[in-house]
Amino acid sequence: MISDTKKILKDKYGIKDNIIELAEKSLEDIKEQFELYDGIREFNQLKVLDAFQEERISDSHFTNSTGYGYGDIGRDSLDKVYARIFKTEMALVRPHFVNGTHAIGAALFGNLRPNDTLISICGTPYDTLHSIIGISSEKNIGSLMEYGIKYKMVDLQSDGGIDFDNVKRTLESDDSIKLVHIQRSTGYGWRKSLTIDKLEEIISFVKKIRKDVICFVDNCYGEFIDTKEPTEVGADLVAGSLIKNIGGGIAPTGGYIAGKKEYVTQAAYRLTIPGIGGECGSTFGVMRSLFQGLFLAPHVSIEALKGAVFCSRIMELAGFEVLPRYTDKRSDIIQAIKFNDKEKLISFCKGIQKGSPIDSFLECEPWDMPGYEDQVIMAAGAFIQGASIELSADAPIREPYIGYLQGGLTFDHAKIGIMIALSGLI
Repeated sequence: MISDTKKILKDKYGIKDNIIELAEKSLEDIKEQFELYDGIREFNQLKVLDAFQEERISDSHFTNSTGYGYGDIGRDSLDKVYARIFKTEMALVRPHFVNGTHAIGAALFGNLRPNDTLISICGTPYDTLHSIIGISSEKNIGSLMEYGIKYKMVDLQSDGGIDFDNVKRTLESDDSIKLVHIQRSTGYGWRKSLTIDKLEEIISFVKKIRKDVICFVDNCYGEFIDTKEPTEVGADLVAGSLIKNIGGGIAPTGGYIAGKKEYVTQAAYRLTIPGIGGECGSTFGVMRSLFQGLFLAPHVSIEALKGAVFCSRIMELAGFEVLPRYTDKRSDIIQAIKFNDKEKLISFCKGIQKGSPIDSFLECEPWDMPGYEDQVIMAAGAFIQGASIELSADAPIREPYIGYLQGGLTFDHAKIGIMIALSGLI
């Protein structure tokens, strides 16, 4: 860190010499990890470039359709670009998905019918899926269970691994199981994300028992963190958010679903209506942003990942328990920090807000956020509201008070924001 940078950090943000020393030690320790992820970034940039070129993307695809949106060549070509990247038969990429949970919900509702069973094999799914499934403490109006779709769950083992024996018993004992839900990222859990190698092992295991079961992967936070996506190792269907990795910090909203044509089509019928599916839907002039965000996504995703690696190391040096550690192989951009103290957790999130380019002068507070059963604190001084590919931190207010940091359009900003947040704790 050059002297002028240190001076600004000290004078403007009140960061002490001990924090700067921890940051410099961290940067030295993580050099090898950065070299590894730079190679992945280059590979995925080439993959995306090739998909754009193969689909002959031009300025004419940056359309501004209205009304029904029939024949929107930008929308339809973006679907094809995604399908190439994910090595799938079909993709559905739409600004009409309000978030990743909406895209996941469309995939589930579209492919499950009354008396079918959905099984989660990664323990309790992410909080916002509870209302979709029908297992939240609320009324669960319109949930899968209200439509007669059953739900089962296999808890993770104590070490955070998949309980393969229990998965096998459950699949063999219940012919009504139609879809296996696999959550790639940690969500609000204390476990490592599922690597592509692990996903391949899980999917292969399931298919050997039941070839007819749909293997669905919640791919949020995982795109472009490895050289393959889950659909390249056997997943039948994946879904995610455009304001996370794959939107590159440019996409203003939206989500995607990719996979086998039959399953993506069913999901499209749920997004709109049967008989129309993905054939309609005007795009309001956002196509240029969706294309450009996708092109930038391999770079931005790795910038965010580097921020997570730095966070892991500096917080560990500062005495906090972290997961994953900086040397662990990663499959998403999330970094978990265990604070064991409500006030420290809140202070860290407020520090991330303070280090943001937008609304840095505001203080975030825990609140009753829709879709969550606990109060949640969210720090996100972002250009795109709620964009967790931008530097952000959030947490449910529950013991043991774990904070989840993700994002950073540039590593430099992520590093500075983390230093500001840590300075509020030490």
